Amino acid sequence: MSNRFLISDTHFGHTNTWEKFTLADGSPLRPFTSTEEMDETMVDNWNKTVRPQDTVYHLGDVVIARRNLETVKRLNGRKILIRGNHDIFRDKDYYEAGFEQIHGVRVFVDQFILSHIPLHPDCVGERFKRNVHGHLHGNRIMTRVHNTSDDSEDWGSPFGDLRPDPRYLCVCVEQINYTPVSFDDVMKMT
Repeated sequence: MSNRFLISDTHFGHTNTWEKFTLADGSPLRPFTSTEEMDETMVDNWNKTVRPQDTVYHLGDVVIARRNLETVKRLNGRKILIRGNHDIFRDKDYYEAGFEQIHGVRVFVDQFILSHIPLHPDCVGERFKRNVHGHLHGNRIMTRVHNTSDDSEDWGSPFGDLRPDPRYLCVCVEQINYTPVSFDDVMKMT
């Protein structure tokens, strides 16, 4: 029996993801000290989690430089790409690296829709319970929860508090411990 997994925004070979990019608090986006450490951590995590017969949906931004597509050849499983904004090479390059299919989005009816960039909120709701996406790295889609309390001791904003929007699940590596997450785990989150 095979399992299905999701991951996004590996950016294999992209030095800036650990060296220059930061979170809102100023801390590094990724906790690595070299590109090799980052890539090898993600390859090891992937191959410890995914078996050769499993399927992985990569929700985009695999690499920045074409030469780093070689890393994909080292990854276990059947690989399906949902193109991201940095996946700019010819389809042939991705197929040669080991991807079996390439899509813009992928729909799993009555469950969720896979995309790289989060979809507009009007596209998520009744038909698709959740949009599983990438692109946001350390950020999440937020929604305003209105304060309905009449308690004068409640000092929250009268306009509501921001909370993660439950219609969206970001599977960028920064949010899933640099390890593919199973469809079963995603279904538990929906």
